Amino acid sequence: MSIRLIDTFTLSLNSFLGDIPPYAILSHTWMDEEISFQDMLAIENDPHHPASEKSGYAKVVATCRQASRKGIGYAWVDTCCIDKTSSSELSEAVNSMYQWYWNAEVCFALLADLADTTALEIALPKCRWFTRGWCLQELIAPKAVEFYDSRWNCIGVKVDSTALLSSITHIDEQVLVERSQIEKIPVGRRMSWAAKRKTTQLEDIAYCLLGIFNVHMPMLYGEGSRAFMRLQEEIVKTSNDLSLFAFSGRPRHGSYWTPAYGVPEPYCDLFAGSPEDFAGCGSL
Repeated sequence: MSIRLIDTFTLSLNSFLGDIPPYAILSHTWMDEEISFQDMLAIENDPHHPASEKSGYAKVVATCRQASRKGIGYAWVDTCCIDKTSSSELSEAVNSMYQWYWNAEVCFALLADLADTTALEIALPKCRWFTRGWCLQELIAPKAVEFYDSRWNCIGVKVDSTALLSSITHIDEQVLVERSQIEKIPVGRRMSWAAKRKTTQLEDIAYCLLGIFNVHMPMLYGEGSRAFMRLQEEIVKTSNDLSLFAFSGRPRHGSYWTPAYGVPEPYCDLFAGSPEDFAGCGSL
């Protein structure tokens, strides 16, 4: 699939297929006034377009400025580099996203709610970025991650902060040191990393984990919790790791079964209902 990148000098959008130039990539939490693909096209045609006043556009400009300072000619920002009005493009992009973060020269992780950096050990765990589903793969996949506060001051890099990041996210430190080590981590333990993370759309808690398990599947917004069921079905097709079934069972729809002797017991599905069911699997 082609990738759409922003020229860090002209701020114009460019599509590449095959020979992709080096690029920086942004990881952030969505706020009000995010810039869309259509907004970017409008600003290209008219630099004074009202969309240029959005705070989301300032975020794009800051990303490009930081990339340019590092000698990187292109940048990727999820809000505007994907045409979300095209369901096929959105589905392809989500299935490619882990690889896009993997291939980036550097990932800028913007912690928009981090203002006081005097005691990072206290302030960092409170950042919203660590609670969002999509940000999980955005921490693991890139070869280099730089963290920025709300004013775009660099406060640290992943390679020097693996112990602190592991304590916050419960991701194995070996994975934060060497990303390819994720393949050695049991499926159930990988699921536990997402146990407390949230997404705006219910389906996204499954879609944001595709790269973590190296699986691909079409996106079907409106399917609800069925998306997480499909994710597990895809994992079963490519892995014989039984830790996928080590989650804590929960009754579904209040249904019960009655054994030959004893009181009725909750009926549990073969697959988990959400990553929350794997909260106790961190030590697998």
